[in-house]
Amino acid sequence: MYGILFDANLCIGCGSCVEACKEENKLPASKSDVLSATDYTIVQEVGDQYLRRMCMHCLEPSCASACPVGALHKTPEGPVVYEYERCIGCRYCMVACPFGVPRYEWASVTPRVRKCQLCAHRLKEGRPTACAEVCPAEATMFGKRPDLLALAWKRIAADPEHYAQRVYGTQEAGGTSVLIIGPQEIMAAFDARIPMESLPHKTWVVLSQIPSAVAAAGAGLLAVNWIIRRRMALAQNGKLNGTDEQKGAES
Repeated sequence: MYGILFDANLCIGCGSCVEACKEENKLPASKSDVLSATDYTIVQEVGDQYLRRMCMHCLEPSCASACPVGALHKTPEGPVVYEYERCIGCRYCMVACPFGVPRYEWASVTPRVRKCQLCAHRLKEGRPTACAEVCPAEATMFGKRPDLLALAWKRIAADPEHYAQRVYGTQEAGGTSVLIIGPQEIMAAFDARIPMESLPHKTWVVLSQIPSAVAAAGAGLLAVNWIIRRRMALAQNGKLNGTDEQKGAES
């Protein structure tokens, strides 16, 4: 299984990875501080360091487990890919992702869920991801996940003063195909609420209740609607009766 290793201590913030991603995926040229339907990866400033944000390509992706039609799935090579033809637009994947990655094309008449695909098409051809290929500082490295983990710990051991003793993505959400190393400042930028276990089983427990919840909510709304209409009808009848009584008195 392949993945990428991002080393915040080596990143110079040039944005070559962002430009390569846009070119490879035929996305419009733009600059953004947040992930979007047209920005699969971004480079954020964290103090005097830089941090890449993108899909983490979980080993057991909760987005895939949440999708009722299999529009998202993990490939043997490592990427978590999306198939528009299968998608029904439920957007459960957006709710399920612990990293808040998937984005939706709200302005499109044929909207899709958009995110980094880890250049799945390039991996099938035996090529590295576009972002890793263009990185001039080797801050983004492509390779097999076990080799990247070994490289990450080697860099940490060689310079313990400038690296946190941690490889982000080793266990987070059950492990990811995107690994990140850097100083403690970078590690502190991640959401501390993300558990050190895979999430698909939890996602299913929650999402399996959605049909029941929707049915209950629908029944409740129908009841409220009936009550409101009933009161309106009674009020209208009362007004009509009052008018008839008034006409009878006048005559």
